Amino acid sequence: MADPRFFERAGPFTLGELAERCGARLADPAMAERKADDVATLDQAGPGQLTFLDNPKYKDAFAQTKAGACILHAKHVDLAPAGVILLLSPKPYLSYARAAQLFYPAPQMPAGIHPSAVVDPAARLGEGVSVAAQAVIEAGAEIGAGTSIGAGTVVGRSVVLGKDCRVGPQVTLSHCLIGDRVLLHPGVRIGQDGFGFAPDPAGHVKVPQLGRVQIGNDCEIGANSTIDRGAGPDTVIGPGCWIDNLVQIGHNVTMGRGCIVIAQAGVAGSTQLGDFVVLAAQSGVAGHLKIGTGARLGAKSGVMNDIPAGESHFGIPAAPVKQYFRQVATLRRLAQKKGADNE
Repeated sequence: MADPRFFERAGPFTLGELAERCGARLADPAMAERKADDVATLDQAGPGQLTFLDNPKYKDAFAQTKAGACILHAKHVDLAPAGVILLLSPKPYLSYARAAQLFYPAPQMPAGIHPSAVVDPAARLGEGVSVAAQAVIEAGAEIGAGTSIGAGTVVGRSVVLGKDCRVGPQVTLSHCLIGDRVLLHPGVRIGQDGFGFAPDPAGHVKVPQLGRVQIGNDCEIGANSTIDRGAGPDTVIGPGCWIDNLVQIGHNVTMGRGCIVIAQAGVAGSTQLGDFVVLAAQSGVAGHLKIGTGARLGAKSGVMNDIPAGESHFGIPAAPVKQYFRQVATLRRLAQKKGADNE
């Protein structure tokens, strides 16, 4: 179970309620009034706890589980050990996530302004806003109702934050307009200068970055990630995008709905990502490219050309996955042949 020093648990909940609220159904409706008091992994769950099976490679752990109830796909029912109550879901991991949120809802910060915080009189704070110790809210900033601002965070002049946002400690926000229900983890930097300059042997000349950053509703930005403001047009992060830790988004980049950018990835200036693009860890995308809707980029890949919608690319330079692995296989055969020739 989660350490109660750090995580406050709700519940217990009946299995009928959990099934209804997490998009599942009970295999045996007679078990609807049985209760679960927590969630846990297959190998750690006990009789009063709810677990899940999504990947069948964990079937051996499932066979040994002591959990009282388990969320799983109907096709895996035959793997269930005796005595475990089954909640059937077409998407077990999604259903588990919803159940876990019920047991462990996001903590709510108490409304109010810490005595050490500095809030300019010209800033506008909505009802129920929380401002933690040593945060700074500059003139003209607007913070929506129910939003919390972490310790040491700076909300710059005229920045707009929507309702019910959670901003972690040591975040810096400038030149940005942020929607509702956005989560910014510690150390996020949004709206700083884009990397724009005119090269000159006598000394590079900075190009003023005159755009903003716009972030849609329901986005999440991971710890120590940075999003540069635009040079003239804005940098735009569409609604529902999730950006992992240590990600760099360059100036003028536009991202559609629901994109996922994983740790240490980078997107260079003026590149356009369609809806639901996935960039895996440590991938890099050059500037002024177009990555089509639903495209996927493998870990450590380097993109130097446009990628059509729906395609998966991998490697340096990135190529369609099948083509990339054919290239790898060809090189392996050539290396083996050369080795055999030299024997």
